[in-house]
Amino acid sequence: MLENVKMPEGINKDVMEHLMYPKNYGKLEEPTCVGVAMDEKTGEYVIFYTLLEGNVIKDVKFATNGCQDTVVVGSMYTDMIKGETTEYANKALELIAKKLGSDMTRQQEICAEMVLNGFVASMMNLENIQNKKDEEMHVLKMKESCKVEEEK
Repeated sequence: MLENVKMPEGINKDVMEHLMYPKNYGKLEEPTCVGVAMDEKTGEYVIFYTLLEGNVIKDVKFATNGCQDTVVVGSMYTDMIKGETTEYANKALELIAKKLGSDMTRQQEICAEMVLNGFVASMMNLENIQNKKDEEMHVLKMKESCKVEEEK
């Protein structure tokens, strides 16, 4: 959609596309598993809805009340893993970091971690369901907060 737009220097066209038109945002009605990554300090979260066929991610959606960085990474990550195996999905965050560039702030890194942790939580939910544990969703609490103190 942004193919004819001249991007300002330093702005990544893919990142802008995911920011303006997030992919896979929303809720799956009948997911195989659901995971949540939660930042208790800010109240921000990422919810992952994953539909699996064997170990292939047939469909995936995410929802968040997080910042634009979380939306961009969630959109990019779900776009990367849809139709791929769960093993590929577990390695894909490193690919996102490369795609976003090496100039990520610590806050952006934590937002990216929250997205991946949402997916990891959905895989933990799957494991718990397979082990007959009654669990609607699995929640992982972030060790670090998205609210990073400014250095002086």
